[in-house]
Amino acid sequence: MATLTTLSKVARSPAPITSIQPGRGPCMRLELAWGHVRRSYLRLFRRGYVERMAAQRLGECPNCPHDIIDSRDLKFFRNVCGHYFRPEDDPFHWRESLGFARAGLGELVMFSTLCFLIVLGSLIAAPFLSKLFWIPVVAGAAGWLFVLWFFRDPERIIPTDRQALVSPADGTVTHIEEVSDPDFPGGRAWRISIFLSIFNVHVNRIPRTGRVLAVRYFPGLFADARKQDCHVDNEQLWTDFEDAATGRMIRVKQIAGVAARRIVCWLRQDEEVRAGERFGMIKFGSRTDLLLPVDLGKEVLVKVGDPVRGGSTVLLRFTSS
Repeated sequence: MATLTTLSKVARSPAPITSIQPGRGPCMRLELAWGHVRRSYLRLFRRGYVERMAAQRLGECPNCPHDIIDSRDLKFFRNVCGHYFRPEDDPFHWRESLGFARAGLGELVMFSTLCFLIVLGSLIAAPFLSKLFWIPVVAGAAGWLFVLWFFRDPERIIPTDRQALVSPADGTVTHIEEVSDPDFPGGRAWRISIFLSIFNVHVNRIPRTGRVLAVRYFPGLFADARKQDCHVDNEQLWTDFEDAATGRMIRVKQIAGVAARRIVCWLRQDEEVRAGERFGMIKFGSRTDLLLPVDLGKEVLVKVGDPVRGGSTVLLRFTSS
């Protein structure tokens, strides 16, 4: 069981959030570099498009440091930039319905390209490799299928029960316990931990309808997400929600694992959210913790070892307001 001392080790050093993916990463850097090239091309050869997008861009961002032409430029900055486009004015809104996580499309394209080049190179070298050329071909095809499977983003049926608290992630329940946490009444919180393997959907969803109170990012280690102390030492992002029905705080922690090096969250403080909505993802194996006040009346409907699905599995029902 966690102690108040161990939890404070994380709470003392939040880092500034400058994008939906605070830890950045090579794929994000490549996407940002490509965005710079793309915007230069648009300004040189498609000035009419640039002017039309500027007229349709809504919102305000005083002293905006982001170079925004269209919605593609808001992909990483939707939580820190005040500009936005209406879906009907967004020529790239269709990307939201591809069945893959929008925040992972860059990785999907890059890994797919790499796998394609491996397969193509193996086929070209086939006359020199004899039957061995099938090894890299099979490896490249398997890698591509895995990346497609990992970044999938299926639709979910959201429960309509107003007392239900839905799972914020897909995975397996690893902990259901009361822990010390100074941010909750009496210094105690009720925690449900969910481990996400590399084969689970990694999109995170809102557990309850309400309002975002705070979003905090903590750099850290990348230990195995199944370890007891990973919630203390690993890189993580905390999102605190005010539950609309009870007015109480609920916290979701996105915790990186040994393979998960990139946490994504596009929420901003004071944003209104609904249960089951997508709000981020963790790229590759990881853990998601859900914390709520211990004095909230509740009926827990899952146990350690149970598989859960984000947005559709009911973890517990509140028995009083």
